[in-house]
Amino acid sequence: MNTTATTTRPLTTQQVPAVGLGCMGMSEFYGDSDEAESLATLHAAYEMGVRHFDTADTYGSGHNEQLLGRFLAELGPARRSELVLATKFGIQRPPGTYERHIVNSPAYAREACEASLRRLGVEQIGLYYVHRRDPALPIETVMGALAELKQQGKIAAIGLSEVSVETLRRAHAVHPVAALQSELSLWERGAEREMLALTAELGTAFVAYSPLGRALLTAELPATQDLAPNDFRRALPRFNGEAGEHNRQLAERLAALAADWGMSAAQLALAWVLGSGEHVLVIPGTRRRRHLASNWAAGTLRLGAAQRQQLDQLFAPGAVAGARYTELGWVGIESARD
Repeated sequence: MNTTATTTRPLTTQQVPAVGLGCMGMSEFYGDSDEAESLATLHAAYEMGVRHFDTADTYGSGHNEQLLGRFLAELGPARRSELVLATKFGIQRPPGTYERHIVNSPAYAREACEASLRRLGVEQIGLYYVHRRDPALPIETVMGALAELKQQGKIAAIGLSEVSVETLRRAHAVHPVAALQSELSLWERGAEREMLALTAELGTAFVAYSPLGRALLTAELPATQDLAPNDFRRALPRFNGEAGEHNRQLAERLAALAADWGMSAAQLALAWVLGSGEHVLVIPGTRRRRHLASNWAAGTLRLGAAQRQQLDQLFAPGAVAGARYTELGWVGIESARD
């Protein structure tokens, strides 16, 4: 392992640090939120050098975008122009539930975009994702609507999330897809089969969400039964029963390797993802300032071939037990389940 300056990579038309910030947990899914701490964390991330912030209209039923809007207003126009602000549309959920309905129609895309612009308090969204795909609607129709929004100056770039390689190819033929966001981590390696190569071929950034396995790979997560009652990980198969115990043992082995190599388990997990391709970026989520510096430092780490080989063996396909989502969570996801 060696350290260098923080890695920067292209995203839309900008060059940004490869470590961004996922903001979802500041509004829901991981227990109660502390808005003052969330805003302080956003500002601390900016001061540290983070320039890529990721949200979605469904996170907290608009709350997350409103929170980002407050942060952006406090930053001011000059500093705000340095950022790639990404948000998403396409998932409708009854507030406070995990149930979801996928809507991709052109009319809804326009409506959702206008609503996000208002909540964020900006005139243009830097990167606008189709959060989940409605298979009943041709992706060409969706891309046509988004291309119109770009032409109107409402959005600067188009992204897709959790789609298949076929969908990405078809979409890219209509309009360049600036970014593909999917789960990628030591415990979710499906993108290695085809998607990483395809995104590199197309010049599409690959944005890895949940690169820390929803914090399990940090080896610091409390026992599942001790998580907050409204923490959605309590329902996920990979955190429960024999599967949960097995996966925690894997995380402990990861932490032991990390200690031997002079880093934290989280830093090692992030460095592995960033080593998956020169077009790969990560958006680890955190709600508290104390985790920021550790995650940020991962952008300076480079793993050697022997280190990657050890990790690839430890987390070989099939090594992780349990599905990554419940049945409700799979709605709109085209990527493979295994």
